[in-house]
Amino acid sequence: MLKNLMQQAAAKMLRNTLNQLAHHVEPSCFGDSLAERTRWNPLKSGGSNFRTHKLVSTQRDRMEFRITAGMLLFALAFFLVGVGAAAGTLLSADLYLPLGLFGLIFLAIGGGLLYFSAKPIVFDKRKGFFWKGWKSPDDVTDLHSIKCCARLGEIHALQLIAEQIKDDGSSYSSYELNLVLKDASRINVVDHGSKERIREDAAALAAFLGRPLWDAAELKMFDAAMLASKMEELRKIEAGNPELLDEKTRELLEKLALRLEKMA
Repeated sequence: MLKNLMQQAAAKMLRNTLNQLAHHVEPSCFGDSLAERTRWNPLKSGGSNFRTHKLVSTQRDRMEFRITAGMLLFALAFFLVGVGAAAGTLLSADLYLPLGLFGLIFLAIGGGLLYFSAKPIVFDKRKGFFWKGWKSPDDVTDLHSIKCCARLGEIHALQLIAEQIKDDGSSYSSYELNLVLKDASRINVVDHGSKERIREDAAALAAFLGRPLWDAAELKMFDAAMLASKMEELRKIEAGNPELLDEKTRELLEKLALRLEKMA
């Protein structure tokens, strides 16, 4: 009796996994062969549940993502708490060490948030480059020393994907905008929680660059690598527990196998 119940539960979990995969969308929907070679998993882990950056046109041939007032206030809040704790050490000798450590931690967090969030994210047609960081291509002799940098001519498309983030029992969606280069590699641009705003900024940037936008903010996407990994797991279940696969489940599994074969 117990064995049958366990088998039924396992079969249900297997069917749910197969059904979820069956509703994923193939990258071929964008009508570009490079989209099928591109990864569709989040490039940058984590994110935020509010808008951290906005796209602005600083010159006719230059656009930048800049920190929003909300992100600035968020970072300053940590910084000010740290300043307050540090000031509190002057009021009590007994609390000097704990308040001092507390203050230093919050000062470091606030300072780090400001430093990394405010760093330039630039698309400059005159220079012919995209870069992300405090150093521009003009400041270095070796472009490889800039971690996030690419010639605008190397950009093939813009990719917008969603990621579900779980944090302390709650969950929210964060939206990631990436550049897809001609070799199918990707560079992250921004990642924040405002779907409407990041879509607007992505569309404006795509128009500025004259490149297509692959908008998958509301799509569940998979690529060949992810599907192959899932199929390997499912095939192991099939080999070890063939009794779990009824006719409907086998049919779903074979459909996914055909999709993988098509994408290979």
